[in-house]
Amino acid sequence: MKKIGKTNIVKSIKITLAFCVFLSVFYILILWLFAKAAGPNGGNAEVVTLDGKVVGAANVGQQFSRDIYFWGRPSAVDYNGAGSGGSNKGTTNPEYLAEVEARIDTFLVKHPYLQRSEVPAEMVTASGSGLDPHISPAGAAVQVRRVAEARGLSVESVQALVEEYTEKPLLGLFGTPTVNVLKLNIALDERTR
Repeated sequence: MKKIGKTNIVKSIKITLAFCVFLSVFYILILWLFAKAAGPNGGNAEVVTLDGKVVGAANVGQQFSRDIYFWGRPSAVDYNGAGSGGSNKGTTNPEYLAEVEARIDTFLVKHPYLQRSEVPAEMVTASGSGLDPHISPAGAAVQVRRVAEARGLSVESVQALVEEYTEKPLLGLFGTPTVNVLKLNIALDERTR
């Protein structure tokens, strides 16, 4: 009896080790091969370039604070890709409410043509990841005038660029329209040289 029990334990350990190797090596290898064959950009992150130099990843938000650029969503992690996450503060937390109020005040200083009620919530609240690269077309629209004035461009030309860089929902059904802030800002830089 004791010999049979030891044999079963040894077999169980061998099977466990085999599955650990299989699941931690081969499964990941299969996913990697699938991403290479069927994923966008061959499974690699999409990067944005300017003058032949990589300036960022298209799917990771970055901080833009100058008036000549469109701003993205605030980040609770200071746009640190290694520390992605939200603030974990609830919507009734006084500290959180004070942060949002300060962001609204700052936004209004740079956009004096807006009323407090016209400030999009996404422009003063951080996303869950803290690295959201997109804003809504409405979030971009309220910034058009500031960017146009700072660059010496017409509002119409900047609005046309926003419309050009607005990404439509998948198949026109799934998701909402978004604007990738980094791609839009790079397009602005390329067109205003």
